[in-house]
Amino acid sequence: MSDRIALSQRFIESAGWGGAERRFLAGDASDRSYDRLIRGAQTAVLMDAPPGQGDDPATFLTIAAHLSTIGLSAPACYASDLENGFLLLEDLSDKIFARVMETAPALEIPLYTAATEVLAHLQRHPPAPDLPNLSAADWAEAACFSLDWYRFAITGTRTYPTDFRQAVTDAMTRHADAARVMILRDYHAENLLWLPNRAGIARVGLLDFQLAQLGQPAYDLVSLLQDARRDVSPDTETAMIRTFCELTGTNHAEFGFAYAAIGAQRALRILGIFARLCLHGGKPGYLALMPRVWYQLQRNLSAPQLGPLAKICTRLLPEPTPEALAKIGAQCGHFR
Repeated sequence: MSDRIALSQRFIESAGWGGAERRFLAGDASDRSYDRLIRGAQTAVLMDAPPGQGDDPATFLTIAAHLSTIGLSAPACYASDLENGFLLLEDLSDKIFARVMETAPALEIPLYTAATEVLAHLQRHPPAPDLPNLSAADWAEAACFSLDWYRFAITGTRTYPTDFRQAVTDAMTRHADAARVMILRDYHAENLLWLPNRAGIARVGLLDFQLAQLGQPAYDLVSLLQDARRDVSPDTETAMIRTFCELTGTNHAEFGFAYAAIGAQRALRILGIFARLCLHGGKPGYLALMPRVWYQLQRNLSAPQLGPLAKICTRLLPEPTPEALAKIGAQCGHFR
């Protein structure tokens, strides 16, 4: 038994769940993982977030408390060991949006509508205190991941052109730098749970929100509708943008500019993150998602107001062809 498993088992026992059956539930791009504990008819979820890896369980608890206070469904905490990075959480169910829609495609519009209503509700309330607030230049720096890792993985060369960074900064400043709201950042169909026995906005269970920060109103909606892991139908995307604008009283045309600018920034960052997860993290599974993210990037860059950025991206970033993806995959884990 590894030291980490032994440490988690002691935590489980101290929380009164020592005799529970333990089943692996999920892992993700970080070092965080989840197990489901089963004790008769009762269940709970163990979060294992190793210290020093960027995901602070204390922050998770702070954000969860805020979300619960405003009527949203974040998991309750039954026990915690913040020093060692363990939380014992309420098991909200395993009805992940993405899995529900696989078996019931007709629920796409109702589920995405509920998720969009949650975002409007979240933005109508003051944010949790002391959240990070990135500038447009900070967002542009994050987009440089596409050069640092994605471009490098394919071309073998690194470049740091100031015009790329400036073009992203300008796009964010001119079209997306609105009044800040609280954003959850990883708001998509793999991190949302369908809780049909609850009412209204509480029907959407929330996960993976510990990186919440202040951001642009369009950010989480882009995360929801331009999902790296699944195709959202164009009709659903159009309907949800319209719904969001109606719920928040936002000008639809102006919001479209912000949506494209944030979508481009986000796609650039994700291409870099997925390449890094392969090259540095030894996780090749994300390569299969790159063509979808590339398509989203091109769609966002087709917006007329993003013309300058589009030209620079065309010059610097190669398409993730099968040959390019194979080249990235051949280097998996070589840059640890």
